[in-house]
Amino acid sequence: MFGNNDIKLITGNANRELAEAIASSLNTTVSDATVTRFSDSETWVEVKDNVRGADVYVIQPTSSPANEHLMELLVIIDALKRASADRINAVIPYYGYARQDRKVSPRTPISSKLVADLLTAAGADRVLTMDLHAGQIQGFFNIPVDHLFAKPVLIEYLKERFSKENVVVVSPDAGGAERARSFAKLLKSPMAMIDKRRSKPNESEVMHVIGDVDGLHAVIIDDIIDTGGSMVKAAEALMNNGATGVCACVTHPVLSGPAISRIEESVIGEVVVTDTIPLSDNAKGCEKIKVLSVAGLLGEAIRRIHCADSVSLLFV
Repeated sequence: MFGNNDIKLITGNANRELAEAIASSLNTTVSDATVTRFSDSETWVEVKDNVRGADVYVIQPTSSPANEHLMELLVIIDALKRASADRINAVIPYYGYARQDRKVSPRTPISSKLVADLLTAAGADRVLTMDLHAGQIQGFFNIPVDHLFAKPVLIEYLKERFSKENVVVVSPDAGGAERARSFAKLLKSPMAMIDKRRSKPNESEVMHVIGDVDGLHAVIIDDIIDTGGSMVKAAEALMNNGATGVCACVTHPVLSGPAISRIEESVIGEVVVTDTIPLSDNAKGCEKIKVLSVAGLLGEAIRRIHCADSVSLLFV
């Protein structure tokens, strides 16, 4: 599809399977690069292919271990810059530190802004990311940012999965209401919301359901599932209010700590996620988790950016 020196795809160790799938969607291959560590844990990168004058796309979500994968991304970008790549595009399907987007108390950092500064200082010319936890993070960059949504992939699955059932789209909190509303519009279904109070990070107490879910299959829409505590409690509240079943639909499967055991023991029937983050072996063994690929969506965005075509049609 592309000339040898026109476009290059490079990946670190964060999600090589996704990078290979994106390359396949573009009828190309991932360029040869060594991304490893010395015995003292310092990151070492060597790009084996010639990238001089190339349009390079570094595919690297900054998922767990976030610091290691972020450092890999920064070092790869630096290596490409010093190898005279024409343009360096950071493809970050999952943008780590996105939940630290503002000062929540005195003397705390805004780490997502710091990460944006690091990427720019390293030499990134453009960022392509998906379902940012806070849309305003785009403004933390002084370089172009293309912010995609996994919604087309998720909506396609939900329409097929619930074609014969009456569903209600649920936002797990007030902050996700806009996201849930857009899903409800496309599914032509009603919407509800969970009112909750968070006592400390990664713990929440569900208070009550706002909206009618009685006799409907509830579909909880969120961008991230981390420890799963909020999701499980939201599902319990929905079932207590008459929902016939609960499906969680989430873009980024962080799934840390006790998340898998909580999901397995919960009333949630299915957790639909994407492959922005690779699942752990433990998560792969959970029968409730269904993974959808966003490789085609990211691949199409890369093709449009490379060919200077409009990407706006993908922002739905």
